[in-house]
Amino acid sequence: MDDGNWLAQKFEQNRPHLRAVAYRMLGSLSEADDAVQEAWLRLNRSDPNEIENLGGWLTTVIGRDCLDMLRSRKSRREEPLDAHMPDPILSREDGIDPEGEALLADSVGLALLVVLETLAPPERLAFVLHDMFGVPFDEIASIVGCSPVAARQLASRARRRLQGTAPMADADLNRQREVVDAFLAAVRGGDFDALIAVLDPDVVIRSDRGPGASRVTRGARAAAQQALMFSRLSGSVHRVLVNGAAGIVSLRPSGEPFSVMGFTIKSGKIVEIDVLGDPARLRRLDLSVLND
Repeated sequence: MDDGNWLAQKFEQNRPHLRAVAYRMLGSLSEADDAVQEAWLRLNRSDPNEIENLGGWLTTVIGRDCLDMLRSRKSRREEPLDAHMPDPILSREDGIDPEGEALLADSVGLALLVVLETLAPPERLAFVLHDMFGVPFDEIASIVGCSPVAARQLASRARRRLQGTAPMADADLNRQREVVDAFLAAVRGGDFDALIAVLDPDVVIRSDRGPGASRVTRGARAAAQQALMFSRLSGSVHRVLVNGAAGIVSLRPSGEPFSVMGFTIKSGKIVEIDVLGDPARLRRLDLSVLND
């Protein structure tokens, strides 16, 4: 095997890990793929004989690229972070495919990704690389351009900001489905009281329908009213897994995707609903799971 083929093979072995790092950093599948491709290009421009630990080197490269992308995103003052839904990973109800499993290891649900969006880019980098992937602080420091002590402080600050903000969801998938089914039955029947019964009193709905058309709704009554209103606009509803948890995809009568909804369920109540309704982003999703 020549050096080029050996290097390509080693990179492919690292690709799932690199894509998982980038997805947690960016919350975007397309941007994660761009970051992975950039890591490959940088590797091709480097001398592999000077790289002692290829996996560590690639993680550092992709971490630096993701940090630059996050900083650029912040400087462009994109849509409000509390109304932005990360790219969902859709799977069939009966299981997650191997590629999805690599991305969703460590239970990376939408609730956690949404909260990660609120962190400053260096905090997010330090938390993701250290707490999720075990990267030492001295390596994180070299990416951020700070001391290892400062890198440790970034991760600690991120942990404090995350504490209590991403609810600990019920892990029982069957129980999740029961709650989502009750929600859907109430919506279909126009039963306001039944909706209130399945929603946590402090439920939050984040509805991302594109730049300038996103909103956050808080409280069970307001959330129930919104759910009933949007149910009149969609057609068929398909149960799927959204980032490994019970969720749904709604289609318009024409068959075009209307929305993806991810649910966070705690103690048998819906505490968060994340809705992706941005037509441009919906068109980029792989909805083949609906046809299996």
